[in-house]
Amino acid sequence: MGYIHAGRITAQSLKNEGVSHLFTLCGGHIQSIYDGCIDLDIRVVDFRHEQAAAHAAEGWARATGEVGVAAVTAGPGVTDAVTAVANAQRSGCPMVLIGGQGPRALSEMGSLQEMDHVSLMRSITKWSTTVPESRRIPDYLATAFRKAKTGVPGPVFLEMPLDVLMDYVDESTVSYPEKYCTTAGTAGDPAYVTRAVELLASAQRPVAIVGSQLWWSSHKDAFGAWRDAFSVPCFVNGMARGSLQPGDPLGFRLCRSKALVEADVVVVFGTPLDFRIGYGRPPKVSADALFVQVDLDPQELGRNRSCEVGVVGDTGLVMDAMTRGLSDSALSLGDRSDWLEHLRSLEAEMEQKILAEAGSAASPVNPLRLCSELAAVLDEKSVIVGDGGDIVGTGAKILSVGGMGQWMDPGPLGTLGVGPSFAMAAKLADPDRDVVILYGDGSFGLNGMEFEACARQKIGIVGVIGNDAAWMQILRGQKAIYGAERMVATQLNYTRYEKMVEALGGRGYWVDDPNELAEVLAEATRVAREEQVPTLVNVQIGSSDFRKDAISV
Repeated sequence: MGYIHAGRITAQSLKNEGVSHLFTLCGGHIQSIYDGCIDLDIRVVDFRHEQAAAHAAEGWARATGEVGVAAVTAGPGVTDAVTAVANAQRSGCPMVLIGGQGPRALSEMGSLQEMDHVSLMRSITKWSTTVPESRRIPDYLATAFRKAKTGVPGPVFLEMPLDVLMDYVDESTVSYPEKYCTTAGTAGDPAYVTRAVELLASAQRPVAIVGSQLWWSSHKDAFGAWRDAFSVPCFVNGMARGSLQPGDPLGFRLCRSKALVEADVVVVFGTPLDFRIGYGRPPKVSADALFVQVDLDPQELGRNRSCEVGVVGDTGLVMDAMTRGLSDSALSLGDRSDWLEHLRSLEAEMEQKILAEAGSAASPVNPLRLCSELAAVLDEKSVIVGDGGDIVGTGAKILSVGGMGQWMDPGPLGTLGVGPSFAMAAKLADPDRDVVILYGDGSFGLNGMEFEACARQKIGIVGVIGNDAAWMQILRGQKAIYGAERMVATQLNYTRYEKMVEALGGRGYWVDDPNELAEVLAEATRVAREEQVPTLVNVQIGSSDFRKDAISV
């Protein structure tokens, strides 16, 4: 053994965690980490903006179920990453962000890019701290990973000062932790599980909403048996999308609003009662409905809505316990065939409305036609990244994925610009699958330069823009409230973004004729897959009344 620099220690610690990719934008404060990654065969993937690099760490977690890691330089490098960290925190995604800092010896003297990162990050992370000494890097990274992935998953921030990272230490004095993180899940209190079973068994019009915490459960396969045992119509959101296959007799996605208004018992697994579910309150949800909530965070139980049964626990483990509890009991379910048939008729009614526009020959292209044509191009392995407002709201009703981890959207913080980062991470995690971003034209402008990073590093993703020359989700409400003559800051041009992608080294396509869509989408997907070139299909879309009542707050 000899002397090694702290960047090598950092890389070894990451390697011990199974990290294969580090997402970054270069900076002098953190360059020793790159050098260590080269020695240990960790791929360094660079971006054109630190926000995009940090978004990729969340994207990696969403695509793989593992902790994603990003490294950014001090000062503006860290502040640029704040939005991405906040998004991961609100979405409950495990990631570790390493931030540079000036040398400790020059603390508070005004060294380059020096600022109080730790305080800045504290409110949006599970842990925010400074590594005090080079030999402690393995300890701190082990703790960071443990905090990021246990309990409610979330982001962690580790500041590493320049002198800590550049120091050389005797390798024999460095110790790497082992067996420091349990994979045990949190099971529900048996008494509360029993109460949940009794309440759900007695329901006549039950509804289940299953959220992102299912994706992080090591017992996610319990969902199928639970669903069948209780014969409950199920709606999934967030990262639980893909857990229900198209055609599942208990899977629904179009009639959730109407189902919640009529339900007598609502079971919510691993997702908060936030704006997406009308806060669990009338008029979005029946005032008489009884609630069962299951969450890793006890503080979520009873928030915004009275909770008859609140179970603290891992979604998969609680589902399994409920299934066994029903089997062991003398309880029998009532006949729910009428309720299920009623929901299926509502679902079919809404599907017919979609199909009526999905075949539209209008030019510019109807948004539902665009999403329908895109669905036809994708296969069961494809990953869809939603990065936009109105067009993604439309696509979410039409596009299906083959499994969990294959649908990614900004989540409840609503952070636009995640598209290229999530897509790059998903493509790197599994290069054999197609990864497509469904874009709004406004969203593309936030991190469109990342197509250069894709082209240079041969990451073949596909972008599809629904280009309506507007921030449509905002414009619609602005026009309705203030009038057409007072619309401001919501209108764009039909900009030829595909030419920008061509200039950045990718391949671009413009479509304004719906009859060209199928061929162009297939070609763009093929080129990205076979030539490892990023592609962008810029589609001029028209208007639709499909989302006329959608609001943006």
